[in-house]
Amino acid sequence: MRRDVFQAIADPTRRAIINMVAYQSMNLNTVAENFDISRPAISKHIKILTECGLIVIKQQGRERYCEAHLQQLQEVNEWTTHFKTFWTQKLDALENFLEQDTNKPTENK
Repeated sequence: MRRDVFQAIADPTRRAIINMVAYQSMNLNTVAENFDISRPAISKHIKILTECGLIVIKQQGRERYCEAHLQQLQEVNEWTTHFKTFWTQKLDALENFLEQDTNKPTENK
């Protein structure tokens, strides 16, 4: 099953795993040692990251190494950029409106 990249980054443990292996390839045991959860739980997180295409498992001798493939995060970047642009325009318009409103002369009765 191919999972959605947004599902992968939704969990803080998976984000931490991505952050760890983004800088260097790590074997599965080294990844698991950095967390206070069970190895089966880490394996499940790594499986989800693999299904999303964010991590590739490479066999080197008897060890299995996690390697980051972060191209899938481009989809997240494009999505967030769209909304950043949208909200920046809305907030700029609100700022302009408020500036115009405060610069209006008030009528004294």
